[in-house]
Amino acid sequence: MTDMPQRSAEARAEQAPTPLELALERVGDRWSLLLVEALLDGARRFNELQEGVAGIAPNILTDRLRRLEREGVVLARPYSDRPPRMEYALTAAGRELAGALRLLADWGARRSDDVDPVRHDLCGTPLEARWYCPTCTVVVDERAAIETPII
Repeated sequence: MTDMPQRSAEARAEQAPTPLELALERVGDRWSLLLVEALLDGARRFNELQEGVAGIAPNILTDRLRRLEREGVVLARPYSDRPPRMEYALTAAGRELAGALRLLADWGARRSDDVDPVRHDLCGTPLEARWYCPTCTVVVDERAAIETPII
């Protein structure tokens, strides 16, 4: 594992946040990520989410759903007016985030004796993620990938 340069608090205050810092500000807590995972198979109601995400308290669930909605990751749609009740689904941005979660879940599975990583259905080999340039139609290795600063 390579050492990442540490930024002092002063340097962080002067510089624009990194892309990872921006992502973590939006969805960087355990409950938010677990809620996105719970919505991967489709829309769910509050009680279904509470049952599907073990250990989440109702007030935390409400808070995270509201935050994910503000961030454009989740869409809340009413299914009852009296009393007001909502159904929650991933937006396009939420579905994009799901791809990153799958990578994170795969990383965790590869470091566990209890969970298998995602495998190719045809031959059973664990799958690997690669950077792909759709313009050049080539797989790009990490040395050829550059991070563009957000301005």
